[in-house]
Amino acid sequence: MGRSAPVRVACYRVPMRWLTLLISLPASPTRHRVAAWRKLRRMGAVNLRGAAWILPETPETTELLQWLVQEVRSAKGEAVLLHVDQIEPLTDEQLRRLFDQAREADYQPIIRGCREAVAQLDRHRAAPHTGGDALKAKAEGIKRELERVRSIDYFDSSAGERARTTWEALAKRLAAAEARSQPAGRRRRASVPPPGSVWVTRPRPHIDRIASAWLIKRFVDSEARFAFADAADAPKKGIPFDILGAEFGHQGEDCTFETLLKRFGLRDRRLQTIAEIVHEADLHDGKFARAEAAGIDLAVRGLATTIHEDHELLDRGMAVFDGLYSALKKP
Repeated sequence: MGRSAPVRVACYRVPMRWLTLLISLPASPTRHRVAAWRKLRRMGAVNLRGAAWILPETPETTELLQWLVQEVRSAKGEAVLLHVDQIEPLTDEQLRRLFDQAREADYQPIIRGCREAVAQLDRHRAAPHTGGDALKAKAEGIKRELERVRSIDYFDSSAGERARTTWEALAKRLAAAEARSQPAGRRRRASVPPPGSVWVTRPRPHIDRIASAWLIKRFVDSEARFAFADAADAPKKGIPFDILGAEFGHQGEDCTFETLLKRFGLRDRRLQTIAEIVHEADLHDGKFARAEAAGIDLAVRGLATTIHEDHELLDRGMAVFDGLYSALKKP
């Protein structure tokens, strides 16, 4: 069963709830033990001692481990899933550090791969007819692995931020290299997809994804439909947006809303104002002094805490931007 999106455990001051899985499988055949171990690693679980594995308790991690319990038992093994408030003698902070250390090990190859790709890109620029396709394939592989590890980085480790920054630097270099390689006549505004296209983004939409969907629906394609998927499945389901590495995503210093605005040549003054608000609410980099950003961000976060179905959340969030657009028309 695949993961759909990262589930963050955001507040460490509130006592944590943990899942502890105790498993035992027959020594032979070994494939069942190896398969269980690999699945736990892919879920981001941390091994405490021997047969004990832990994860922060969320609806998603609970479901994943419940499925694994069934698999272990079907392989004539034993499995017990415990929901606990404390794992003595470790504190919540100590347990969180164990997860951060595990993700550090996962992110390091990604950071190395990005740096190697940048060096390869420099060599490719010096000899432009060598290795271009292989470099793109390598970058795509790095992007997929980064998205996978981010989906199990439950506590937003500092290594994750370093990996994301390193990837964005690589992506920016790749985009610049591709732009240089195209004839000037081909560097033009993006063509509008056919009416009724499916646009796909990550689940649990927030400020940039909701604003971008609103922009698509109101100003690009009134018949547009929306779906949710992880980065690996998004291109199979439609046009990806606000997904790591997507054409309609973050580009350089621009958030996805700004990218769409530029790609489709939308010059409405109110849309430009909204773009600055969304940029500040999403990136918090101080590029635009927009006091409205905090209020819009809070309103969308409030919706997300009470609405658990993604399509409903998207619809309600888009209504917020309808109101904002109308309000900006007033003197």
